[in-house]
Amino acid sequence: MLLASEPSTLPPVALWRINALRILFALMALAMGHIIWGQLLFHEGVWPVPTGVAKSMLGGLALLSLFAIRAPLQMLPLMLFEMTWKTVWLFFIALRAWLEGGWTADMESTFYEVIGIVVAFLVMPWPYVWARFIAGPADPWRRP
Repeated sequence: MLLASEPSTLPPVALWRINALRILFALMALAMGHIIWGQLLFHEGVWPVPTGVAKSMLGGLALLSLFAIRAPLQMLPLMLFEMTWKTVWLFFIALRAWLEGGWTADMESTFYEVIGIVVAFLVMPWPYVWARFIAGPADPWRRP
């Protein structure tokens, strides 16, 4: 059943895009999940707070990506979040460090982990995103 605030028609999304999104979500769930959850489960000692927060956020992102394999269009905000934080890191952290000569081996390693997000920009069904999340009606603030 559609809520009153949901649009009744949205632009169609090609099946290849839906399946490409599934592959991206599966990579997030499996690759990132394997690395991060291995660290969360088997790390000894106490992490600094920023590292612990980052690992927890990435672990949650990997878990939620499992749901997105089944329903990639419904979980697009998760991919948009992934795209946003990686793009912010690339432009405001990595690019600034590179321009100012502060590039380190850790930044280079992170750069290669993050730059793959370019694929998501190519696969994202932008007309659907626009119609569903930006141009469509907002959810109601209260019941009529």
